[in-house]
Amino acid sequence: MASRQPNILFVLTDQQRGDTVGAGGNPYIRTPVMDRLCNEGVNFTRAYTPSPVCVSARAAIISGQYPHRNGCFDNGFLMAEDRPSMMDFLSSAGYQTMGVGKMHFVPDSKAPRGFDTRLTQEELRRNVADDDYLQFVHQEGFEHVHDVMGARGEMYYVPQVSQLPQRLHATNWVADQSLASLKNRDKSRPFFLWSSFIHPHPPFSPPTPWNKLYRGPLMPLPKRPDDMEDLWTYHNRHQNRYKYRDAGLDDNLLRVMRAYYWACVSYIDYNVGRILDALEAEGELDNTLIVWSSDHGEFLGDYNCFGKRSFLDAAARVPLLVRYPERFPRGVQVDTPASLVDLIPTFVGVSGEGTGDAVLDGVDLADLVDRRDSRMIYGMFQTGNRGMYMAYNGRHKYIYSAADQKEYLLDHRFDPEEARNRAYNPLCAAETTSMRNSLIRYFQTEGFTEPLEGDVWKTYPRMELPNSPDAGLLIQDAGWSIPEYRIEGYTED
Repeated sequence: MASRQPNILFVLTDQQRGDTVGAGGNPYIRTPVMDRLCNEGVNFTRAYTPSPVCVSARAAIISGQYPHRNGCFDNGFLMAEDRPSMMDFLSSAGYQTMGVGKMHFVPDSKAPRGFDTRLTQEELRRNVADDDYLQFVHQEGFEHVHDVMGARGEMYYVPQVSQLPQRLHATNWVADQSLASLKNRDKSRPFFLWSSFIHPHPPFSPPTPWNKLYRGPLMPLPKRPDDMEDLWTYHNRHQNRYKYRDAGLDDNLLRVMRAYYWACVSYIDYNVGRILDALEAEGELDNTLIVWSSDHGEFLGDYNCFGKRSFLDAAARVPLLVRYPERFPRGVQVDTPASLVDLIPTFVGVSGEGTGDAVLDGVDLADLVDRRDSRMIYGMFQTGNRGMYMAYNGRHKYIYSAADQKEYLLDHRFDPEEARNRAYNPLCAAETTSMRNSLIRYFQTEGFTEPLEGDVWKTYPRMELPNSPDAGLLIQDAGWSIPEYRIEGYTED
């Protein structure tokens, strides 16, 4: 343990796939800063979200608990207000806690949740007075740009160039404000800085010239294994419908989509590099625990699917890079399963303090570096007849979708690309039963009340989409309900 408490820099992106790290094996993407973290720290290659959607993933991060324990299963659920947060633990340990960027706290998006200071930036347009980034954009004379994060609604998955110059872009602003927070901090105390970026969450809208970093015709096409629809769940079909992606696909558009998505990742990489440079210039880099991760992934056309809300790797596996020479070795790759619920034990572990009688579901990531035995991690999205559950031990991934009354078994030894569901293969019956029983036993031991045992899984009715492709379509922007979107003489009834 260091003679003094180290600082903590927590970089969280939104919707960043686990395979978007150059040093992690992606031969196309350029990520020199993430590559540096891999070379000077640990790359946890099998890191997963506890819940593959924004709010419930973040609830798991700040509570250190899986959804079945903290009660947040999806974006529409309250966010564990009745328990201490990650920031509360660190404040009690003497840290100055600072937050910049998207937090997606529910129900109060401006709640401090244990932060000493917090600067807000959320992707859905709100009252300008409630968002520090919107205020900044307006002060810079760009109040005419209504979709500062890119146009949503029908344009949600259409790649687009940012309407703002690079200096005003949301990603640049998070880095600028993170640097200002570091400069103005109380240097008599260790700091915890959470720099939270909205990208690469759609719309994929990098600024000029970053939109030209990757060119569509050079991009690889998505992964489309045989019988890929056998791996879909109801949630995949539902997402494809409301993201305007279920009426035919254009390979050229998909290539550009991937190019713009990667550009968003590389632009974040560049801006995090600015923060690391500042820490290094100050002589604080080696005395700072740096963790880079994301709340969940993005299908990006794999399996002909888009969005998240799945426990397939494209949507559920996230980057998890850790650098702190005092506790983590250099240039090590760890394949033991890790989860975002492991962040609180890791942060508290370097603080030298405890968590009292709080019940946490994770472990200190430092304890996984030399671990040789298997570890089971879990996941959950939604509940009731929409519920979806995961158990993963590093080789077998078991998923149950109540909406489909269907089991899925993926074998990462023989099928690392997750191209085939083996749950109904008689040769894999023992593995399916073992993983199913492990998942049921875990949730029952933890007092979860959902009916999970035996054929009770199948008592829920199957979920089906309406036959009409226009029925129940989710429009993600507010349309004419926002005054500045109204056009006199045209938008009135």
